[in-house]
Amino acid sequence: MTAAAIEAAREARRTALILAASQAIIGSAAPIAISMGALAGQYLLGPDKSLATAPITGFNLGVALGALPAAAIIRAMGQRGGFMTGTIVTGLGGLVATLALFHGNFWLFAFGLTVIGVGGAFVQQFRFAAADNAPPQFKARAISFVLAGGIITAILGPQIVIFTRELFTPVMFAGSFASILVLAAVGAAILSLLRLPARATAGGTEIAGSDARPLAEIVTQPRFVAALFCAVGSYALMSFVMTGAPLAMVGCGLSEDDATLGISWHVMAMFGPSFFTGSLIHRFGAERIVATGLLLLIGCAVVALSGLALWQFWTALILLGLGWNFGFIGATAMVAASYRPSEKGKVQGFHDFVLFGSVACASLMSGMVYNAWGWTMLNWMIFPVTVLCFVALGALRMASLRLA
Repeated sequence: MTAAAIEAAREARRTALILAASQAIIGSAAPIAISMGALAGQYLLGPDKSLATAPITGFNLGVALGALPAAAIIRAMGQRGGFMTGTIVTGLGGLVATLALFHGNFWLFAFGLTVIGVGGAFVQQFRFAAADNAPPQFKARAISFVLAGGIITAILGPQIVIFTRELFTPVMFAGSFASILVLAAVGAAILSLLRLPARATAGGTEIAGSDARPLAEIVTQPRFVAALFCAVGSYALMSFVMTGAPLAMVGCGLSEDDATLGISWHVMAMFGPSFFTGSLIHRFGAERIVATGLLLLIGCAVVALSGLALWQFWTALILLGLGWNFGFIGATAMVAASYRPSEKGKVQGFHDFVLFGSVACASLMSGMVYNAWGWTMLNWMIFPVTVLCFVALGALRMASLRLA
């Protein structure tokens, strides 16, 4: 390697580590919102609990609605400025949610989680930023580095919930959402260390749009279609089952701490493999890793349907997290390989808009399905969705063979 290539690799690694640290801190707002959103919703609702997961839906909807604006803001302000703007949005959402709990206002609380979700849309761009600022051979590893920051998130977020949810008793859960303001401030301080040019890409200064293809041409490529399908399937299933899991555990007589720790194990499984997922993708290919993730999701359903003991809930949630990691990181690597540097903003925004719009629908349906048919039906839904994802991968394989 030349001296310039070595320096580029070193800078890419530094950028990925800073983004991973930011993911660890700011990303902790997500498990706080997910583990407490439905329970706080029940706390604020009357006898009809069917809308208890609406705040989590608000969070996922916020990520979807924020995807395109976040990409535009990052493109206009540069990655460092755009990401720091996202921390302000996240902190504002934490403030709104806290005030809503003090006033006992369910819909204001759901709106607060929507704002936190909009801030989360900026966090979702971290993985693309790490890939865009990395040499080709380091892209998959850079994505994995960033998502590996979620290991700290898996520990930090649930522990914050456990130690702060009764901080402002008798107003339950307010302390947990107030802590999001502190997380946003610390995350902004970490992001200030980024040394990225105003309009950074993997190759340096952003290339003018002269070589950019129309969005419709990019998103109709077989590889992009299969990647988006598998990303939506993996993420939506994860959200669908995870959103209902705390309600199911508490409904089966387990404690809120058991439910929170279950989410902690789940989030740790989501991000723990990220240390080596990139290397596995580099060695075996993204499609095989995605297929492995789908098999792990099926394993989650099998364990969850086998009984209602604590170990079965936790084991199912761990398999759910592992399946998400392989499925989502693999699909993200496939997406990152399907566009040119000049096309990244519109493609990433479109991808995340579709992805998190689907995730928002999944989280809303989770509460409705759980209230109507219970925990069992949530898990039976894994089977048809994973089959459809396998069909998408198979169609991509056939298209590749035809072109070979």
